[in-house]
Amino acid sequence: HQGQWYRAGADYRQIIEDTENLVLFVAEQLGCGTSLEYQGKKIDLSKPWPEMSVREAYQKFAGWDPLNEFDELKFDDDMADRIIPSFNLNRPTVIKDYPARCAALARLKSGSPLVAERAEIFIGGLEIANAYSELNDPEEQEKRFRAEIEQMHQEGKTAVWPEKFMQAIDKMPPCGGIALGIDRLVMLLAGEPNIREVIAFPKSQSAVDLMTNAPSPISERQLEELHIRLDL
Repeated sequence: HQGQWYRAGADYRQIIEDTENLVLFVAEQLGCGTSLEYQGKKIDLSKPWPEMSVREAYQKFAGWDPLNEFDELKFDDDMADRIIPSFNLNRPTVIKDYPARCAALARLKSGSPLVAERAEIFIGGLEIANAYSELNDPEEQEKRFRAEIEQMHQEGKTAVWPEKFMQAIDKMPPCGGIALGIDRLVMLLAGEPNIREVIAFPKSQSAVDLMTNAPSPISERQLEELHIRLDL
């Protein structure tokens, strides 16, 4: 289950701040104050949350620069095996400024065409949110979608052109948006290590398995991510 919101006139920086405020508010309402304990680790939720760019993280912990030598498989493997395990479990971590190839729905960073304004938020080793400065340039969005579809065709996959989304994007104001994993946030607040224990009324066992075994959004094709976001 995901909670999504958008804020007109905002970018991913304001959305990250919204998320800090939301998590702190919920923790305080539950009597946790500005900290909580998860899997034996005390997590300090006080603001501001530590941030690191994707480039900084990969250069420091994986020894290469994903902006100048992007390799999708290597990027995904190192994210799981090197980057995420390096995070300080006693503090939330915001990893931001993804390679443009990893953010089909995000606006490019001003003056940095290889970087997209996308951020992911981790707490206690769990990815809880994926934030963007939303792309609202229809020409740029069409260019990205066509490149993604061509790549999917080369991989033997099919894709449906998101016509309604493309019609709407031209009317969308500059804004920031986020998808926050409600189940993962509940896991943190309840100190529960098993996501099965916090899913409310799962439709079927297969639905539970899908959520439990799903790959990180980092490793999904970005167009597939779009379908997930639209179908919520």
